Amino acid sequence: MAINVNTVYQTVLLILNKEQRGYITPSEFNSLGTQVQLEIFEKYFEDINQQIRVPQTDTDYADRVENLDEKIAIFKTFGNASYVTSGNLSYWVTPETDSYGNTVEFYRLGTVLYNNETEVQRVDRQEFYQTDKSLLTKPSTTFPVYLYENNKLFVKPTTIINDGEIQLDYIRKPNNPIWGFDVGTLGQYIYNNAIFSPTNAPTGSVDFELHQSEQANLILQILKYAGVIIRDPQIVQDAAQQVAINEQNEKI
Repeated sequence: MAINVNTVYQTVLLILNKEQRGYITPSEFNSLGTQVQLEIFEKYFEDINQQIRVPQTDTDYADRVENLDEKIAIFKTFGNASYVTSGNLSYWVTPETDSYGNTVEFYRLGTVLYNNETEVQRVDRQEFYQTDKSLLTKPSTTFPVYLYENNKLFVKPTTIINDGEIQLDYIRKPNNPIWGFDVGTLGQYIYNNAIFSPTNAPTGSVDFELHQSEQANLILQILKYAGVIIRDPQIVQDAAQQVAINEQNEKI
């Protein structure tokens, strides 16, 4: 479901050249692509918050929410939190790798589990410090609670301290796109579609992770940041047509 990074870059270059608006280097493109992808990704959550305010009697409500959920789904993952003691504080920190071994950048917390089966209830600061004062509300391994502040989870009962005991469902940030390249004999940039790793930079590539329906939007947003002022609908049409051509070529 990824968006091919070379398709996006070549389309951007084609439109820039057609409109005689200059050129952006692979490094500039990678920076712009990273910024635009993150902006589109973060807007999903703004849109969800807006949908919450829409009366649910709206006939299109379910479709809009389902569409947003589909776009976010690729970024949902899970992993084990790590227990940390620093000075007088002990707490759990969010994972740097998910359960598949992928390095991830944490974005938003979802469900917290104890021993993969008991959901840990989230409480606010006041509740967290008041729970021990009553036998009725005192946390236990059957009814654990947590306070989440500054990317740290404070869990009660405090007997839960072993790595592997706390699991998190969460949303990660998208990986930064990279248009990797080799340099030709004439000094030109030649696309390299090998999978990027720190050992083969800058030759390896990373595709955009956004939903394929975002491709035209992605291209237009990169063009905007590249200095193209889109005042003429013809430019938008050219971008859409080129996207369609590239998609057709990829199917051949």
